[in-house]
Amino acid sequence: MQTPWGDIAVRDAHVHFFGDSFYSLLTGGRAASEVRAQLGWEAADADRWVAELDRHDVASASLIASLHGDEESVAEAIARHPSRFHGQFMLNPMAPDAMDRVRRAFRAGLRTMCLFPAMHRYSVAEDALTPFWNAAEGRIVFVHCGVLSVGVRKKLGLPSPFDMRFSNPLDLHGIALRNPSINFIVPHFGAGMFREALMLADLCPNVFLDTSSSNGWMKYCEAPLTLADVFRKALAVCGEGRLLFGTDSSFFPRGWVSGVLTEQTAALHECGITGAGAAKILGENLRRLNA
Repeated sequence: MQTPWGDIAVRDAHVHFFGDSFYSLLTGGRAASEVRAQLGWEAADADRWVAELDRHDVASASLIASLHGDEESVAEAIARHPSRFHGQFMLNPMAPDAMDRVRRAFRAGLRTMCLFPAMHRYSVAEDALTPFWNAAEGRIVFVHCGVLSVGVRKKLGLPSPFDMRFSNPLDLHGIALRNPSINFIVPHFGAGMFREALMLADLCPNVFLDTSSSNGWMKYCEAPLTLADVFRKALAVCGEGRLLFGTDSSFFPRGWVSGVLTEQTAALHECGITGAGAAKILGENLRRLNA
């Protein structure tokens, strides 16, 4: 893809995959077509996502199975297009079938286990999660921290009984130190807990930050921040090697949110980053993590 630094292979670290099974699971069994009609959204499968990535000249994307129990949808997408997708799956470790799902997902080629502690109301520091850290040895664990708002739930009028007491990135500190073979990803720069996310990343070299979404959490900061300010601070702590570009794309007809790339490349250019550094953030770091 053409960028301010020339041609760079862009890889998106954060795309939600909403296949038919997602809508059915979300609504307790309603037909996917009925739910999409209510939302005004369109069907999207692996082939459509590949066509969308091609349209924007995106080399690959991490697809997140965005509900506990939906990991098979992303496994099928990866099997169909193994060079274009990196597989991620949401897990509720408090669910009785959680460990079985982890094993099946990893066997199916998904490499990243995604935890949403505020959504499922648990602390990542609980001893009960030890078997999951053991299962994820040598792999990747994504942990959503900070503010959590799920737009599709709001649109459908579904309750969101989340609990932000479990959203602090610092809860991961001891876990990351004790599990150096696991690479941890904290999305959205910590989603409002930027300071804590930076502290965690500074202390734990196996913690990466993803840059995805509009980063509207900046409105919570005491001092006004621009996106360039955020990147400068993150680069000062993480360097170029532990930032992962992402968009937080999800549904069609919106498709891949190219405006996020435009905003973030402008911010990185303002920071004076080199072409080699931009290539790492925009794609090379994600490729290396999933190699």
